[in-house]
Formats: sequence, structure tokens, C-alpha cells
Amino acid sequence: MKRSSNACAIRQATFRFGLIYWVGVFIFSSILWGIVGTDPIESAIGKILHYALCSVITAGISALLFHLHERLVETRSSENALPLLVAASFILSLAAAPAWAALGYAVYTLCVWPQPAVFDWKDFGYDTAYGAALFFGWSCLFITLVFGFELHDRELRLAAVREEALTAQMRALRYQVNPHFLFNTLNSIAGLIEEGSATRAERMVLSLSTFLRTTLSLDPMHDVSLADELALQEEYLQIERERFSDRMAFSIDMPEDVRSALVPSLILQPLIENAIKHGVGATVGKVEIALRARREANRLRVTVENDMPIEDDGKKPAGMGVGLRNVAERLHARFQGDSSFSSGPVAPGRYRAFIELPWRLA
Repeated sequence: MKRSSNACAIRQATFRFGLIYWVGVFIFSSILWGIVGTDPIESAIGKILHYALCSVITAGISALLFHLHERLVETRSSENALPLLVAASFILSLAAAPAWAALGYAVYTLCVWPQPAVFDWKDFGYDTAYGAALFFGWSCLFITLVFGFELHDRELRLAAVREEALTAQMRALRYQVNPHFLFNTLNSIAGLIEEGSATRAERMVLSLSTFLRTTLSLDPMHDVSLADELALQEEYLQIERERFSDRMAFSIDMPEDVRSALVPSLILQPLIENAIKHGVGATVGKVEIALRARREANRLRVTVENDMPIEDDGKKPAGMGVGLRNVAERLHARFQGDSSFSSGPVAPGRYRAFIELPWRLA
């Protein structure tokens, strides 16, 4: 089906370029004939008839060259296609050149009728050479046209393959979040059970089920508004509040217009999860988690800050980095260098994760 549509496009382009080519030949020859003393207006009808007949020959040459090109592609000899096609063009042009001269003489005979036409072998030879040059010139243009379409088709296929690879990579990175998150959440549920909080553990399981059902249905390549992303995080926070409600304070600071900015789905979840696990989970007292988002010029900047144990300041707690590395890889795959991500301690007992994205609206 793809080859058929491509052949149809080549035929249409061949017709358009053929029309342009023969109009150009007509104008060019009229100028030259005018320079040597032939009235271009008087000779116009004969040249139009001659070129119209010869355009049928070029169509036949094009069909033969295209058929040869397709055979070379089918036999996987496309690496040798160009020299073979050029050689075939040269042979076909030489073979068709006498037809150009014969048609030219026939049109000349018709134009001077009822006066007798004078045949001259020397002029016939010159006309044959001229026709061979014209046919070979058109053949080279046609080969260029065919290879141009083939190159464009390969670029489209390569772009499709790259898109599929990027989608697969993004899906793998996105789905990597779920096992990582699930492992941490199940540990939290186990902790509640050990504490004897069966009711809270049951609510946590139900919240976990709702959260996973929602996130698994999201397209990894589909961006969401920051407001929708925060709504998803609220579902996740409901899970963690079952265990840390008395020690976790979560705040959001962003202008209203920033809530419409587009971000990759679930891009904030590993950051908030990291803040809870290594902030709230590792600290005895109350922990503040602050999410801020701002627009600066044509960039969106999002930060997630959290308290952390002072004695661990400057150190990387065990297990920290899987979710954050996932975020960095997703951003690189999604924006191809047009984004940045950093994380680390910014003050004693304070940790920050920072994301910068292109500013885009939902």
C-alpha cells in the first residue's frame, strides 16, 4: 500500500515536472531560434506539436526507468541503483534520439506542406544529438525525482521508528515509577499493620488501588496540565497521609496561570515520593514539603523542597536516586536537551529537587 501511494505521488510529480521541463525547452529553443534568425512565433505551432509528441517518449522512458528502479529495490540491489539507472538513461536516450529527429522532420514536413520538405542527413544527425541530450537531461531529472521521493520516504519511516522507540522508552521509564512506588507503599502498609492500624492499612490499600488504576491508564507520551498533575498527586498524598498525617505538612505555591502549564504525566510523583520517604520517613519531628512553580520568560520552573535529617546533610541516604534518575531520564527523552533537572541539599536539613521545562499551555 505504501509503495503504491509513493508510485502515485511520483507519477503526479513526473507530470508536473515534465510540463515544466518541456515549457522550459520551448522557451529556451525559441530564444535560440530567434537569435539565429528564425521567427519564434511562426515556428511555435510546429515546436509545440513536436514537443508534445516527444513528451510521450519521455513518459515512456520514465516508466522504464521507474520499473528498473523498482526491480532493483525488490532484488535488494539499491546500492547499485544509481549507476545502473544512469547507464540505462544514457542507452534509452540514445535509442529514443532518432525518434526525436524523425518526429521533428515529420512536423517540419507538415508545416511546409504543400511545398516539398528537404531532407538533410547532416541536419538529421545534429537533431538526433540534440534529442539525445534533451532525453538524457530529462532522464537525469527523473532519477533525481525518484531518489528524492525515496529519501523522503526513508526519512518518514526513520522518524516513525524513532517515534516508536521514544514512546517505548518513555513508557518503560513511566512504568518504572510504579514498581518503585508500589514497593515503598507496600512497606508503608506493612508498617501500619505492624503498628496495629488495620483500618488505616485497609484505607491505604483502597487508595493505592485507585491511584494505580488512574495512573496505569495514562499515556506516557501524553502531557497533562500542572493542575491535573497535582490532582493525581493528591491521590498519592492520601495514601501517605494515612501513615504520616501527624508529621507531614504539604504546601503548594504557584500563580493561577501556571496551573495551565503542560508537564509530562506523573513527573512530580517521584519527587514527592522521594521527599516523603527520605524526609518524613527518616525524620522524627514534623516535616514540611513545599512545591513551588513559576513561569520565567518561556520556561516553567518547578521545585519540591523538604526537610531532612541534619546529620544526613550532604549525604545520599540509601535508596535515594532511583526515582530522581527516572525523572532526569524521562525529561531528557521527552525534550531532547531542552530541559534540566537537579537535586541535592540546599541548606542544613533541607533538600531540593528542581525541574525546568519549556513553557507550554494546555
